Amino acid sequence: MERDDTLRRLRAEARAQVQRLDQDLLEVFEASRSSNADDEHDPEGSTIAFERAQLTALLAAGRRRVADLDDALARSAAGTYGGCEKCGEPIPGERLAARPFATTCVACAGRA
Repeated sequence: MERDDTLRRLRAEARAQVQRLDQDLLEVFEASRSSNADDEHDPEGSTIAFERAQLTALLAAGRRRVADLDDALARSAAGTYGGCEKCGEPIPGERLAARPFATTCVACAGRA
């Protein structure tokens, strides 16, 4: 099914991004560990701390996206994909094109 192929492709892309971010974060931690720099007093410390925080946030968002796509694939397999979890109405195709892992219609998403 084309929808499932799209969801699987998006999941693979998100998973690859998570792996890259995970590696980037590991490299930042390793670089910090091998340095004597004190983040709090080193002029570069705030930059390093910001980079770690940014990578951590991006990694968390990437992991959520993978989980959302896993859930969308499960809904597709169960035959419930495309139905709003709150009101039961169909989610418009335009919304699913923009957010293939959407679980609610626009109206219900606005009420959340």
